[in-house]
Amino acid sequence: MSPAMEAAACRLRGTVLLLAAMVATAAVPAAAGEAKTPLLHAMFQDHAVLQRGQPVRVWGQAQPGQEVKVELAGKRARARAGDDGRWETQLPAMKAGGPYTLVASTADAKQTIADVLVGDVWLCSGQSNMELQVWRALDARSEIASASNDRIRLLTVPQAGSVVPQPTFSSPVQWRPVDSESVRDFSAACYFFARELQKTVDVPMGLVNAAWGGSRIQAWTSAPALRAAGGYDGELDVLARYAGDPVAAVGDWGSLWQRWWSSRPGVAAGDEPWDAQGKPTGDWRKAPAQLGAWEKWGVPALADFNGMVWYRTTIELTAAQAAQGAVLALGPADEIDMTWVNGRAVGSTYGAGPGREYTLPPGLLHEGANTVVVNVLDTYRDGGLGGPASVHALHFADGGRVPLDGQWSYRIVPPELGTPPRAPWQTAAGLSTLYNGMIAPLGRYGLRGALWYQGESNTFEHDRYADLLRALRKDWRSQFGADLPMLFVQLPNYGAPATRPGESDWASMRAAQRQVAGEDPRSGMVVAIDLGDRYDIHPSNKQELARRLARAARHVVYGEKLAATGPAPLSASRNGDAVVVEFGDVTDGLVAYGAEGPIGFELCGVDKGSCRYASAEIWNHRVTLRAPAAHEATRIRYCWADSPVCTLFDGAGLPAGPFELSIPPIPYDDHAR
Repeated sequence: MSPAMEAAACRLRGTVLLLAAMVATAAVPAAAGEAKTPLLHAMFQDHAVLQRGQPVRVWGQAQPGQEVKVELAGKRARARAGDDGRWETQLPAMKAGGPYTLVASTADAKQTIADVLVGDVWLCSGQSNMELQVWRALDARSEIASASNDRIRLLTVPQAGSVVPQPTFSSPVQWRPVDSESVRDFSAACYFFARELQKTVDVPMGLVNAAWGGSRIQAWTSAPALRAAGGYDGELDVLARYAGDPVAAVGDWGSLWQRWWSSRPGVAAGDEPWDAQGKPTGDWRKAPAQLGAWEKWGVPALADFNGMVWYRTTIELTAAQAAQGAVLALGPADEIDMTWVNGRAVGSTYGAGPGREYTLPPGLLHEGANTVVVNVLDTYRDGGLGGPASVHALHFADGGRVPLDGQWSYRIVPPELGTPPRAPWQTAAGLSTLYNGMIAPLGRYGLRGALWYQGESNTFEHDRYADLLRALRKDWRSQFGADLPMLFVQLPNYGAPATRPGESDWASMRAAQRQVAGEDPRSGMVVAIDLGDRYDIHPSNKQELARRLARAARHVVYGEKLAATGPAPLSASRNGDAVVVEFGDVTDGLVAYGAEGPIGFELCGVDKGSCRYASAEIWNHRVTLRAPAAHEATRIRYCWADSPVCTLFDGAGLPAGPFELSIPPIPYDDHAR
């Protein structure tokens, strides 16, 4: 979709969303006198679950100025629609129970919602490991066949990004009781969590799944919250302009992107690959005519390359063609493109699936040779500009088409230049886009808590993640309530196990997650370092993950006195030539799997590269570490790798999570002795 088409879609969406909600609420034929236009927001439908123990917020649309009456289980409230038709009211808090009937009515219309339960409602959000469906989980066939629980209700938020907050969903939604059909495509982690939690919290559960594979945390955070976090003002200004003038906004974004490139260490002055004038600098080579995944080109440097590659070609146009309105159509780009025509930025899109369509500003094309330059960023598996070259073309207002089937050239970007900024309007990789399209439509629906499983797409900026996670938590609490509990899933292991100590973006990300969870009593974190798959970034054992999430909820949300996350380091001290780590939150003692003592510990000095594996011995709730030059160590690391081998657990089967811990210096008097 072109930028102009995207903007038009955004402007139209606000008017069509109400019609979508109307379709969604028509789950059963309307009785005589039922409202033809729904009075209630799309969250309120047959089989809904409302949050117990807090006032029940109810809202919707009516004619401006109309009085709306709401009734549920003998409790009543009134509201009057404002000039925009929106109304909102509150019903008194209720205990768990049901089924009930929710009725909203005006003088001339009524809407009835049947089979409503009152219980605990959970928002489950994040990227692909939260999105992963039950049919992809461990023992999926049996799980689906045996699924039957009328007291767990499921609602999946349609995947949609938006540059502005939306009042309701992009397409119809539906609350569905758990059965073999409804559970199949629902989030496995979310469903298994509720099923496990219901064993000890015997109330109805409502699950709202809002997840998108590959998404960054910035996409799930509102624009005001990102501005408060700092560092995004320029991108957010572009995003705001994009809502009304996408072509101009793309040009603004191109200037920001180009400044990023020129500021990179190692980029020579005047190295501007998008420049249409003169001969391009750098090592440009001929690309295969079929284009496609660069891993399949037979070029050794690209055989397993994740990073950026520049593409460049020219196209000859007549004066009549250049004078027309035009759209540049490109095939799929895996996974992010930044595209220029004649030196001007014309578009950027995230996602390997769809092709690209970029409306060109008037006057950009000219008679003769016109230059098209595409920068493609790939971070996972195959990458590149989809081919063959003939699928790329300029489409003109008169219906004509000129393919970009001439010779393409390419240039590999050294990985050390880093990762470029993402266009803020991109769905899963942008700023506030998924908040606007998937969280804002939830309004202030009552929640018991939120589950957050995300981080893989932010590992390259782990140094900022703690602040971003705090911003998300504060943002969602401003919408759903200041006391909203949040449970985080720490990133699991992924990739080949390490053979020596080293630095790890994934380990640093886990440390950030631990830090943010530990500083807030209404937050909890689940350790999943033993639940990953070295060959698959989407581990299938979501049942054990759910058991740990339920355990954390019992402690953080329901106040049970049990260790929520497994062994956690409390302190480190020296004991002669050894270092002793004290652990808390240990159930039934510490144990080591597969050896006399646990593995995965490192003793480190101040400098990078100074870490060495240490032998470890368990005694009660302590682990004693020994290694050459242990007396010089200043810090301890445990499970510090993308995919570490670490074997310290407690008697409840919970793993000790990854951590880094400082070792206090030896007191001066001890030196003297």
